[in-house]
Amino acid sequence: MRNSKIYKYLGFTFILSSLFGIITYNLLSNRHKAIIKTTLVHKLGLVDNNWLVETDSKEYKMLSPTFIIDAIYKSMEGPKSSRYIQLSQNDEMLWITGFDVKALDAKTNEVISNDYICHMNVDLNDVNYYGSWGLNDRIGKQYPRLTSLSNGFVSFDFPKGYGVPIKGNEFLFITTQALNHNEDPVFKKIKHLVTVKNEKYNGTQKPLMSKTVFIQLPYDKQDPFKMPLDPASNQCIPVETKNHSYDDGNGNMLSGHWVIPKGKNSYRSSINSQLQLKDSLRLHFSAIHVHPFTTSIALYDKTTRQNIFKSNVSNYTDKIGLIEVQPFSSVEGIWLYENHEYELVLETNNTSAIDQDMMGSMFLFFYDKELEEKLRN
Repeated sequence: MRNSKIYKYLGFTFILSSLFGIITYNLLSNRHKAIIKTTLVHKLGLVDNNWLVETDSKEYKMLSPTFIIDAIYKSMEGPKSSRYIQLSQNDEMLWITGFDVKALDAKTNEVISNDYICHMNVDLNDVNYYGSWGLNDRIGKQYPRLTSLSNGFVSFDFPKGYGVPIKGNEFLFITTQALNHNEDPVFKKIKHLVTVKNEKYNGTQKPLMSKTVFIQLPYDKQDPFKMPLDPASNQCIPVETKNHSYDDGNGNMLSGHWVIPKGKNSYRSSINSQLQLKDSLRLHFSAIHVHPFTTSIALYDKTTRQNIFKSNVSNYTDKIGLIEVQPFSSVEGIWLYENHEYELVLETNNTSAIDQDMMGSMFLFFYDKELEEKLRN
């Protein structure tokens, strides 16, 4: 009789905890649901959870673990995986010349639509990277993201003769995340093939440094999701206030991930504090990250009232997604100056029936004269 009561109690506890778990899970965002599901299927061995690495003298290739696409996953919501890599096992000087990411069918390894690529981020350890060359004044000045690929911008090469120098055994942190804007219902197993293009240093290549800039829009921290907005306030509705939310130093809140309404709209913000220009710098390349329904993004010189460059963005008309985001690339380069004011200007056209989320950022690559002098000494 006593054992019977214990079993009933355990059964009741199991049912209650299961119900609580289900209710809690259903209240989570898509992003957090994807984290839990991906962790479970990988830990339980239900799908392949290993990274496969292949290297040669020009390319470092990584095949991601399997991602299960079982729902709509908008930007930054889908299954993802990360790992550290070293391009070689010694400290030989290498030159990163470009990046590429492809979506593959997990069973056949055939290349499939880029619609399943959200982003692929490349982060470096700025303490080790800059410290090894004695550039300690650069440490901690900005988030140490080297670059990012994303939907509509899944491959690039730096201008000929330019690249990012790195010691072969320096660690890079790679994160790749899946996307699905359109298919529902769906059950698909995919992988991402990530390629880091590189070559040995021969003394002729010019080094590039990366600076990250992005649009930040103010929001009402007391009532962030109140609509409609005052058109004259230059405020936004943030997607959320926990991530991509920043303090401007005066107690005002800014969001780098916001909601756009239906129709055409324009967004802009200053990037001088992000650029941190101490002198003139020569720009040679831009890697660009925007979300669907963007039509263009420009680096704008507010002092001269001219675009440094404008990237046109093409969208699909029969589904949600980006076809192509045009980069800026130049061997000659364009000068930016310390005493000028710079902005990012984003144009959108939300042709869907609902509000959509938006981001606008650039990874700007400048000729690094100071680092070149270090390399030659």
